[in-house]
Amino acid sequence: MRNDLLTRLAERTAAREQEQLTRRLRTIDRVDGPWVWVGNKRLLSFCSNDYLGLSQHPDVIAALRRADSVGSGSAHLICGHRAEHAALEQALAEWTGRERALLFSSGYMANLGTLQALLRDGDLCVQDKLNHACLLDGASLSGATLARYVHADVASASRQLATAGDVPALLATDGVFSMDGDIAPLGELAALCKAQSATLMVDDAHGLGVLGKNGAGSVEAAGLGQQQVPVLMATLGKALGCYGAFVAGSAALIDGLLQTARPYIYTTATPPALAAAALTAVQVARRECWRRDRLGSLIDRFRAGAAQLGLPLLPSTTAIQPLLLGEAATALEAARGLEAEGFLVTAIRPPTVPQGKARLRITLSAAHTDEHVDRLLEALARFASRPPHPSPLPWLCRGRGLG
Repeated sequence: MRNDLLTRLAERTAAREQEQLTRRLRTIDRVDGPWVWVGNKRLLSFCSNDYLGLSQHPDVIAALRRADSVGSGSAHLICGHRAEHAALEQALAEWTGRERALLFSSGYMANLGTLQALLRDGDLCVQDKLNHACLLDGASLSGATLARYVHADVASASRQLATAGDVPALLATDGVFSMDGDIAPLGELAALCKAQSATLMVDDAHGLGVLGKNGAGSVEAAGLGQQQVPVLMATLGKALGCYGAFVAGSAALIDGLLQTARPYIYTTATPPALAAAALTAVQVARRECWRRDRLGSLIDRFRAGAAQLGLPLLPSTTAIQPLLLGEAATALEAARGLEAEGFLVTAIRPPTVPQGKARLRITLSAAHTDEHVDRLLEALARFASRPPHPSPLPWLCRGRGLG
């Protein structure tokens, strides 16, 4: 007798519950800069991807309100492509130094559509082992052979590419890794792809807006252009504080995606109002470069304080500051302890991260103040001063405290 599918799903959910890996929705009732309200509880958030603090920027909100339409009414290729979309695509292409750009409804859809359009059965797609799930899914759905290399290890990537022979090959990597916060060795990967005649694709969801002289992302920061990185994807929902994503590159790439990227062709276009807001966010991000400087200052402040405490931070110089805890139960207990102290910091557990590498994913924003960062460090210092049991953070007992 066949197993009932819903019963099987319920059994899998129960198993995750036993392993303390169950995900739960949390409703945020109100947001004011880095502050959020969950019911009547006011919490200082250190888990948002709003790196530049643009999601509530008055100019961005005003642009959204001025738009004459919320819904686009159809897919881009029917009658959903509005002047707001065209202006945003032009601005994104110019900012990232590409010939053209194409909007997608999300970063997930952008990566699925791009990899499905570029790759065929028998092609080779080489990816970093810590790439975002949508890059891995995109390669799997394309029919190409997926080969993964040791995280940020160019020699490992080279060995995987060498297996391609005469088969077309694409190497895809995150620019900034979403859970570790480190930056891919893009210069070396670009040189490798040139030597191996492979195409390089970079997902810069967490780099756009915060890295590079002009904020154009990790590719700009690495001194690379369209020739070295032919396929660039980035999102509008992180540093730009809006929603959606885009792929930028040559006119030939964008024309090809228009014809063959199914998640683009068969999806309703993003709301024109959001496109108008995102265009303003791009302009603000480029104009108000002090936001990147401010974010950099806060990152330095947090890392210096964390070093005094002996916190096991991963070696990240970006807004993503992962605090490695090990077991899922430890990460959950730490998040609950911080929430009791007035902070919202999310516990990240498998399968999002590998087994034994559960963590608190602390993220900083230009909307934070020095005082906010110091308060978080003081909360962690208070945990450090507690005895090992029942401390939710027993590994902190070796910390020295602040001052």
